[in-house]
Amino acid sequence: MLVEVKRINKSEVTVVSSLDVAETFNKRHADVLRDIDALGCSQEFRERNFAFSKYSSENNKRSYPMYYVTRDGFTMLAMGYTGEKAMKFKEAYIKQFNAMERTLQGKLIEREKGIAVRQSLTKALQQSTENERMHGHAYSAYTNCIYKVLFGMNAKQLREKYGIDKKENLRDYLSEEDLRAVQSMECLVSGLVDCGWGYDQIREFIRQNNSARIAA
Repeated sequence: MLVEVKRINKSEVTVVSSLDVAETFNKRHADVLRDIDALGCSQEFRERNFAFSKYSSENNKRSYPMYYVTRDGFTMLAMGYTGEKAMKFKEAYIKQFNAMERTLQGKLIEREKGIAVRQSLTKALQQSTENERMHGHAYSAYTNCIYKVLFGMNAKQLREKYGIDKKENLRDYLSEEDLRAVQSMECLVSGLVDCGWGYDQIREFIRQNNSARIAA
């Protein structure tokens, strides 16, 4: 069984797929889809907690319907699954939902912290000669430098690797640990910019700093 984080209605939420529910409870996927469609919940609840999607079969190129189900949706759906074995599975799912929601909460906290850090870096660059020298693109240049040092790829390459649309915020897809690493590096870069360091100096310094951190 797998509880994961997905973006539904522009928000990150913990979900489980209807495919996984079918496998865990030893049901045909078609029956799980039927159970979801037959739920007597309101349309608002359905739209908020059951995200329609599709998957491709390994045996052919056809696509088939499925749902991503939120914690509340799973609770509603699983009410009809009874028996000792089903109860154990439900308890296990709830534990996974709890664990993933704690992780997601930590990530949201880091995202909030990151706003102040980015503002600090932006202000430092605006007050330096770097932004003018880079024709107003200093922030993106330094951000790409940080991504390259930490992940070996710039923002464009990260988007391409993980299939992230240009309209989406890349940092919404970073883990809590990755967000902390980026914010720590941005704080360092902000301080170095305030000290009058240039791009080449900073790039080499943060490369060495990151290498030392990994080796420690």
